Amino acid sequence: MGDTVTAHVDDHHGHHEQDFWSTYVFSTDHKMIGFQYLFTGLFMAAVGGFMAYVFRMQLAFPGESVPGFGLVTPGDYNALITNHGTIMIFWVAMPMLIAAFGNFLIPLMIGCDDMVFPRLNRLSYQIFLISTILLLAGFFVPGGAFGGAWTTYPPLAARGEYNLTPLGAPIWLLAVALEIVAFLLGGINFVTTVMNSRAPGMKMMDIPIVIWMIIIAVVLFMFSVGPLVAGAVMLLFDQVLGTSFFIPSGGGDPVLFQHLFWFFGHPEVYVILLPEMGIVAEIITVFSRKKLFGYKLIVYTTFMVGILSMIVWAHHQFIAGIDPRMASVFSFTTILISIPIAVTFFAYIATLYGGSIEFKLPMLWAIGMIAEFLVGGVTGIYLGASGLDIYFHENTFVVAHFHYTMFPIVILGGFAGMYYWYPKMFGRMMNETLGKIHFWGTIIPFNFIFMPLFSLGIGGQHRRIYNYLNFPDLASPEFQNLRVLATTATVIMLLFQIPFVINWFRSMKSGEEAGNNPWKANTLEWVAPSPPPHGNFPDGLPTVYRGPYEYSVPGRDEDYWPQNAPN
Repeated sequence: MGDTVTAHVDDHHGHHEQDFWSTYVFSTDHKMIGFQYLFTGLFMAAVGGFMAYVFRMQLAFPGESVPGFGLVTPGDYNALITNHGTIMIFWVAMPMLIAAFGNFLIPLMIGCDDMVFPRLNRLSYQIFLISTILLLAGFFVPGGAFGGAWTTYPPLAARGEYNLTPLGAPIWLLAVALEIVAFLLGGINFVTTVMNSRAPGMKMMDIPIVIWMIIIAVVLFMFSVGPLVAGAVMLLFDQVLGTSFFIPSGGGDPVLFQHLFWFFGHPEVYVILLPEMGIVAEIITVFSRKKLFGYKLIVYTTFMVGILSMIVWAHHQFIAGIDPRMASVFSFTTILISIPIAVTFFAYIATLYGGSIEFKLPMLWAIGMIAEFLVGGVTGIYLGASGLDIYFHENTFVVAHFHYTMFPIVILGGFAGMYYWYPKMFGRMMNETLGKIHFWGTIIPFNFIFMPLFSLGIGGQHRRIYNYLNFPDLASPEFQNLRVLATTATVIMLLFQIPFVINWFRSMKSGEEAGNNPWKANTLEWVAPSPPPHGNFPDGLPTVYRGPYEYSVPGRDEDYWPQNAPN
């Protein structure tokens, strides 16, 4: 592979006039496709958040009618729990952190006019949209939406008479399959574009960290998703054709599906984590006015994270009957993978150390992400020990742990990216006051939701129980008060998303004009006009002379040095 690659220019990226349909609906422009993924992800986040509100109300006030929903039946509860997890992983985290930011940023940050396969890019979103409609349609079929948990373990998921959703289960599975196809198509585009369409002069080690992270995440997804596809096909056959790949009575093995699922499922955590870590890297360098500490070290450790993530999956199966000697192996690899992650976060902290820090809105979200994610990382050490996991497995300690990892990644990191690139997307600044209300109204209630779940888990509260009043040991006043606290905080946090919605749409129309580079950043997207036109760079594609993080360079009057500024 050469160090530089000639930028991609092709006939279908010409600056011809476009009508409404070709601009907003059937667009091949990477930015519009990024917006389509972003707004679909935000819509599904609202759907997933509403589901969380409903089942948390059921836990806090069992048997009472939930405002805006009604009475929650056991079947409703199972469907809401299942689809909340499914939506937040597959229909919020992946479309926002990978597809939306990847589509919007990759051509802009590597200095080209569009993706190399624009029609394939459009197809990827269209398939994703079909998967979204199909998933939501599952709530309206006889029997309701699938309620066998987002991990879809057989034999519960493999027979309609077990999960009581004979139509909802295969619809759910088909929706996930289509979502996977969409991201495979998008991933091919991402990797090919970065490899072949970088601006003149951009070497591999001149690529911004966020692009590195997105590409490594996409490659990791491609390598790990195969077993899940195979397992999903076999499970679909069990559901609709009556086979017994995973049914013990027919000679099948349900634990086999767990291996196939988690071989993908745990790398998926890092598929989501890596783009968000790249977003945070971009933000902390800009708002500390310092060069990113250990750029090459971060790239190399990210590759190591990808490799190690493929050999930790069975820590989800410590009580599934695997050999205890193998449990020790997976305990070791689980602890081992924390090392490169810790190295990256220490590099971020070193970047902040001694910097001229500005607590602008994107920086608040980035710092909040680092702080909250560390709680999730530390509690994961306990769960990685097979002896402790026997007690903690499937209780609310686990729920609190993965929300302290996934919420900072998806929500805090996602908002960090949206606040940071909003001026580039729409050419206007978001309101700082509304943004800070949104930040504190999100991060404070978040801790009041999930900190109590650690205590409940230590007290023995199993997850996915519809009504704890049926279990006298778990229905004590002190436990129930913690559930009410967590539910109240959930409602408060959801209400504090309203300032974000107001800020987002009001700023589009009346926000302060941003200019091309309001943050005084170095990367190439800030060279393009705000918002970028079709083709991105109307004055010609930029030439790169240096890396992306040359801040506060001695001898320069300005404390930033754009990648395209000649020496």
